[in-house]
Amino acid sequence: MGGDASRFKALTREQILILYKAGPEALVSLIEYLQVLLKNFQESAELLKAEIEELKERLRELEEQLRKDSHNSSKPPSSDGLKKIPKVRRPSGRKPGGQKGHEGRTLRMVENPEKVVIHKVGRCKHCHRSLEGKEPIGYDRRQVFDIPPIKLEVTEHRAEMKECEGCGKCTTAGFPEDVKHKVQYGSRLKANAAYVKNYALLPYKRAAELFEDLFGAPLCPATVAKVDREVAERLEEVNERIKRNAISSPIAHFDETGMRIEGKLHWLHVCGTQALTYYSPHARRGSDAFDAIGILPSFEGLAVHDGWASYFKYGCEHGLCNAHHLRELTFIDEQYGQPWAKQMIDLLLEIKEKRERSKAKRFASKTIEAFEKRYRDIVAMGMAANPPPPAQPRKRGRKKKSKAANLLERLQQHEKATLAFMHDFSVSFDNNLGERDIRMMKVQQKISGTFRSFEGALSFCRIRSYISTVKKQGMNVMSALQDIFSNRQLLPQLC
Repeated sequence: MGGDASRFKALTREQILILYKAGPEALVSLIEYLQVLLKNFQESAELLKAEIEELKERLRELEEQLRKDSHNSSKPPSSDGLKKIPKVRRPSGRKPGGQKGHEGRTLRMVENPEKVVIHKVGRCKHCHRSLEGKEPIGYDRRQVFDIPPIKLEVTEHRAEMKECEGCGKCTTAGFPEDVKHKVQYGSRLKANAAYVKNYALLPYKRAAELFEDLFGAPLCPATVAKVDREVAERLEEVNERIKRNAISSPIAHFDETGMRIEGKLHWLHVCGTQALTYYSPHARRGSDAFDAIGILPSFEGLAVHDGWASYFKYGCEHGLCNAHHLRELTFIDEQYGQPWAKQMIDLLLEIKEKRERSKAKRFASKTIEAFEKRYRDIVAMGMAANPPPPAQPRKRGRKKKSKAANLLERLQQHEKATLAFMHDFSVSFDNNLGERDIRMMKVQQKISGTFRSFEGALSFCRIRSYISTVKKQGMNVMSALQDIFSNRQLLPQLC
């Protein structure tokens, strides 16, 4: 008799009687055979049960992915399609449009226009009598604001050549330092090219076409690329100063996003404050990139980020993005109906709103203690609702946890970072500053596509670091780009 259960057939009464009459050994053999079958069946059942659990877990994960959108996960709004997405933010109660006290921006008439066009009256529109030669008693005024026709202006530099009567030799005057070739483009045109490519985010070809269409300057894409390289080289020193100031900042926001360079996945890293922005590309996402960029290893302030594990390897203070927490909590509340998630949402928003209404610089100690107690009670409630998964046979490694359990573990281990905005009013509730800094870089990839070389990505990041910092400093971007080609010190306020 074999051990294959598929070959087993039910015994008839007559066969059982024959085995009984055959003696004890026949019965023992039958029972041993049945024990082997039972053992094989139990093992097969365990394997089948494990496979069913794996399939159920996979099905749950796929259903979670389908239920996720921008309001309950980190998926971008562009992935939502046309479906209506619930809002996570609470309504402010204010009416749409400009608020009371807001200084509006609209066209206003000027006292001294550059050009005046007189429209004369030739005949009375009532009795049709001629009014030629009669002085006007006044004017009805209207003003049109427009851009004058723009064309390329060519400036010829002529250096005098004079012959000395004493020695008979010729002396030629020197040209300005920035006039180095027989023909070349000027600093204003280069600044415009850098603006169009790196601020308006047009790709090289369309940037060149724009110059020909608007200014009659037939640039080629290679010329725009050459201007980019020149601008990036000139910005090397000021970018180092931006980096040094970022390291010494008391609070900085960090974020990263994927970008393709030479057809391969790379990562764009950003460090931003209220006054500056520093971008850097790298092939890696985690601590290898942070070490190479060189800000976090020396940073001693408070780093606001989205909770990526690599950030916690550094000894600085940390503040977590609660906008991420709200979206994750919303998903758990909507999809699993766990009450603790809604309570945590309400608590975080209550602290945020109370802080916004507060006229003091910090909460009283009793207020902080009360909020901390509620926070820990909610986390404990969540832990009770999400116990650790049971041990699974035949599996190695860490046990896989649910989304809710992972979030609860983060909220418990990093309570101080989650509530950093409660302890220090200068710390943001979220990481919106870092996300805003990185958003335009994503727009660049959608408009212009990938980078063909790492050097091109590095140049773009260096120029965008300068432009973003200039904007935060309240300076005009075009003027700041023109300053790159002058002898002025760029961003002197950054020591």
